[in-house]
Amino acid sequence: MGYEYIAATLVFIFVLASFLGLELISKVPATLHTPLMSGSNAISGISIVGAVLAVQSEFHWSAKILGFIAVVFATINVIGGFLVTDRMLAMFGKKKKQG
Repeated sequence: MGYEYIAATLVFIFVLASFLGLELISKVPATLHTPLMSGSNAISGISIVGAVLAVQSEFHWSAKILGFIAVVFATINVIGGFLVTDRMLAMFGKKKKQG
């Protein structure tokens, strides 16, 4: 098998996963979106580990660039997830009295 076959297969899987993810996310009710986002932090953490391994590997330079982009986006997702979770938990906390 050549690199072209492997690359085409990976692009096909990426496109299929994108359509599937869009379809699944569009079916989630708004009330469940925030708890699901906070739960996805663990998955993004695993993605960061895989992306860091891709960046430091001996693969083609394009894999290193994609790994770096994956590190950046997964880190943004983790930070955003923690911020949203913190805001969500603050809504259920006790209100502080002013004055």
